[in-house]
Amino acid sequence: MKKDISIPEVDGITIAALQEYNDTDKTNDWYVYLINEKDNDLEMLVVVSQGFSDTKTTSVFRKKIEKLPANSFAKIELIHPDVFAIQNRFQVTFFEENQLFEKTFFFEANTIKEGALRMLKQIDKRGILASS
Repeated sequence: MKKDISIPEVDGITIAALQEYNDTDKTNDWYVYLINEKDNDLEMLVVVSQGFSDTKTTSVFRKKIEKLPANSFAKIELIHPDVFAIQNRFQVTFFEENQLFEKTFFFEANTIKEGALRMLKQIDKRGILASS
C-alpha cells in the first residue's frame, strides 16, 4: 500500500527573510517573502508559520494567497526580532496544475541577522534563505 502513495518532491519555491526600510516608522524592519521560481503559477497557497524553542512558542500565523504567478514573489509577514532567537517554521501548501504540494522551511535560531544577508537574485535584494 505505501508503495502506491506518491509524495511529489517540491522544488522551485523558497522562503526568505529580508530587511527593508519602513518609510512610515523610519525603521529597518524584517519581512518574510515567499518566492516562486517555477515556470508555472501556483494557486491556493497557504503559509502557516510558528516560532518555537524548548521553553517558548509563538502563536500560529496563517496567510492565504490566491495565486502566485510564475517567477514572482509575495510578501508574507513582518517578523519581529524578538523571535530570531528561536526556531521559526514556515509550512507552505499549494496547488500546481491541480496537484497538491507541501514543503516546510526553517529559520534556525539566531540565523536571521544582518551579517547573514546575501544578494537574492530572485528578488534583487539582500536577504536570508530559509532551510528546508
